[in-house]
Amino acid sequence: MKKFLILIAAFVVLTACEDFLTETPKNQISVDQYFDKPEDARAAVNALYRTGSGANSYDSGGFRGSNVMIGSFMSGLFDNEAKGERIEGQLAHSLQQDPVNFNDYAGGWWNAMYQAVNRANLAIDRIPGIPGMNPAERDRILAEARYFRAHNYFTLVRYFGDVPLVLQPVEGLEGAFVTRESSATVYNQIIQDLEWARDNGNLSNVPFESGNNGRITHGTVLALLADVHLQRAGHPMMQNDGYGEAATTARAIIQSGVYSLIQHGADPMTQSAYNIMRTSQTEAEYIWSVEYDGDIASSQYPRITVPGAIRPPGIMYSRTLNMFRPITAMVNMYDPENDLRIQNRQLFATSIEVDGQEYQFGEYVPFVWFEEGAVFGNARGTRNLNHVKYSEILLIAAEAIARSQGVNAEAVGYLADVRARAYWNTDRAEIEASLIGLSADAFVEQVWTERYRELALDFKQWHDIQRTRKYPVTNPDNPGVVQYVDVVGANNNWGVQFRERDLLYPIPDAEMQRNENLVQNPGY
Repeated sequence: MKKFLILIAAFVVLTACEDFLTETPKNQISVDQYFDKPEDARAAVNALYRTGSGANSYDSGGFRGSNVMIGSFMSGLFDNEAKGERIEGQLAHSLQQDPVNFNDYAGGWWNAMYQAVNRANLAIDRIPGIPGMNPAERDRILAEARYFRAHNYFTLVRYFGDVPLVLQPVEGLEGAFVTRESSATVYNQIIQDLEWARDNGNLSNVPFESGNNGRITHGTVLALLADVHLQRAGHPMMQNDGYGEAATTARAIIQSGVYSLIQHGADPMTQSAYNIMRTSQTEAEYIWSVEYDGDIASSQYPRITVPGAIRPPGIMYSRTLNMFRPITAMVNMYDPENDLRIQNRQLFATSIEVDGQEYQFGEYVPFVWFEEGAVFGNARGTRNLNHVKYSEILLIAAEAIARSQGVNAEAVGYLADVRARAYWNTDRAEIEASLIGLSADAFVEQVWTERYRELALDFKQWHDIQRTRKYPVTNPDNPGVVQYVDVVGANNNWGVQFRERDLLYPIPDAEMQRNENLVQNPGY
């Protein structure tokens, strides 16, 4: 499984545009000389597995966390213990982000995603011309390149709105500085890429890690496509056909029989599905994971699972911190009596035991990322970060079916699948009975709530707020119950009111200065 990373780490990307849309592109070798044999195609696409989500997209370096965490900070539902040292978290909580103070953070991500797009463009453009390449392998590699191009554009369009849409490799300044394309056009291209990969890619229809050695699968493509359709069905696109397409695509994953929810062991408190997620990397629930290897590309997530003030003996990191702390409003989404996920050492932890002694944190930390071997061993995390799980597909299907066909038994069943696993002491029939008579709006709000709970550590919160334009509100006197209010005009959990402009990031100032064709997002 992890040997695949060796190929990636060994490959030095020899493509154009090291700082695409930022500075003069640099060529290390002629791309015409580079793409002349099948090995070149394999190496080019292999490199996308490490860089294909943009620099530091998931790697939690420094003290600001990974780039994908910033949306969760924007939601006001998570805090970063180190935000006093790196201000991005403070800006997100106070909603004071602007093109200048967000430039290093958002600008680095913008550049890295366009680098990935350009590398994918280069592969898509040149691989068909490689002589003697097996057609089936060629189409599979092209499908992987199209997946990464779609993945990056989906990230860009959600965070920034209208963005430049570049579909040909840029090997010089010509064609580098272009105007922003409408979000609808960008979404159409994303769908086109994913449908091509789905229909022509010869991708394996097996679990991501256990069956395909960590490469993109047919299910990986379908999962992203379902998410794309669900997102465009909401704000700001409001393309209602998206619900039907999301339902069809999610249903195809479900009916394939390839994926399944992890089930609890004999003792749900110590052998729960959530503990299995923490320790096993080869479950049929995983559809797409970010790979780590202690010897090649180690994960920093273990070091952010122990608060800085708690130093049990034997910790190997010079510094630990709770970089992704759910605040009280987030914790109150869970029923403390009935929901296993919020119990100690499940999704989250409030203490750890070391040599028979219990160390109380006084707060919640992400326990799914806790790795004893890294924290108390060699300070090199090896566990993958599960980015898309089967539970999310069930929730996409439940919401999309309810919106397109009504609250039927199928939609109720998918939501009940996820909730029944968490409410391990509640009879499933009772769960289904509480859902079957709900209106579509009320049922969908139940799905939203389950998404916040189940996907708490998958960085989905901000995108749900963006597409629903609703903000979750909890009450400490009634935990487990979530109400939704319009996000614009609502106060986040730091006492700051959301504005319309906050729903998109500002275009980084460096990009605005370098590319006179760009127009800034409204309100910045």
